[in-house]
Amino acid sequence: MSVAKDIPKDTLTGALRRESVKKNVAAIHVSGKLSLLQRKLSNVLLLNAYDTLITRAAHRIDARTLCLMIGYNSNDTETLKLALRGLAETVAEWDMLDEKGRQEWGVSALLSYAKLKDGVCEYAYSPALAEKLHDPKVFALINLNIQRQFTGGHALALYENCFRFVNTGSTGWWELDVFRRLMGVDGSEYYKSFKQLNAKVIKPAVAEVNKVSDIIVTPETRKMGRSVTDIRFRITRNPQLAMMNIDDGTGVRGGAVYARLIELGVSDRLARQWIAQHGEDVVAEKVAFVDAQDGVKSPARYLSAALRDGFGPEAAPVLSGRAARLRRVQELVAGRSPTQRDADRRLFLGQLAEAALRTDFERHGWMSALNAEAIFAFWEDMEPGAFDGI
Repeated sequence: MSVAKDIPKDTLTGALRRESVKKNVAAIHVSGKLSLLQRKLSNVLLLNAYDTLITRAAHRIDARTLCLMIGYNSNDTETLKLALRGLAETVAEWDMLDEKGRQEWGVSALLSYAKLKDGVCEYAYSPALAEKLHDPKVFALINLNIQRQFTGGHALALYENCFRFVNTGSTGWWELDVFRRLMGVDGSEYYKSFKQLNAKVIKPAVAEVNKVSDIIVTPETRKMGRSVTDIRFRITRNPQLAMMNIDDGTGVRGGAVYARLIELGVSDRLARQWIAQHGEDVVAEKVAFVDAQDGVKSPARYLSAALRDGFGPEAAPVLSGRAARLRRVQELVAGRSPTQRDADRRLFLGQLAEAALRTDFERHGWMSALNAEAIFAFWEDMEPGAFDGI
């Protein structure tokens, strides 16, 4: 969760007065000093809950998945408890305009409660905060793969607060008191000096953001006399990471299904067309069905017919044991949340000792032929009885 979901373009009060009343302008601040671990944890919890934020009173995630997603030892439950306690004791405060231009201020605990039981973390947000966080104008999706690269809490805080403005190119001016609050160093006598703030917070954070993230930030300051009073950050896309992520806005080229289609001889255009038309899960199921057939001379043509005519596992009167289990794996994967899917893949990869096996899984995902038996064993362990009756 971004510590500041949408920071005004000038000072908070001024921008709230000047901003168009046709859209919400929210400034959600988090009091206290969140550690790097707590920042990562809050992002993962929010992403996991986002789709059901206002329809469910509580949310659940595997504790092991949670630990993997924030990158620390899954057996260290005491650290997880400490981080969750910190979020429950942290206050979130918002100040926003509604569509009629009326100002609303509110305050809530960041988490209303959290508990660990039988390997599952259950947690909840207050209804008022959940409503604010669910607003797409407020919520900025933070790339968790990028988040995991950060080693400094100030750097991650700066990234979160700048990422919201990547399309506008600038955060707008923040008063230094506001900026200190966003970085979690308000109340510190040491950081009241801009010299210390710049040396210990701004410069190291900027350097790390520019090194590991998908944006480049450049600080600019404004003075009154000799004293720095305001700061803003110019924002551009990181060209190196941007080149890796260019994909017509769809992201399909980075997926295992796309990679497998290309290996089967399907053209780039047709692979993207099939995924866009049928969805990754359907295409993956057809690919798994084709892989399970013996003597297929032209897998790409066979696959095209399967997608066009609708035949596949669901139409086959009798499936081979392998094909049936592959289909079951696809069903299990489809039933997981995006956060859990990512953790499942990384957990399975961590169990593969040989480079060739890891490479094949990275290319083909759960359809990896070389890892088929290991994949079945993995899902049987994750979901006991998953293959009963097959």
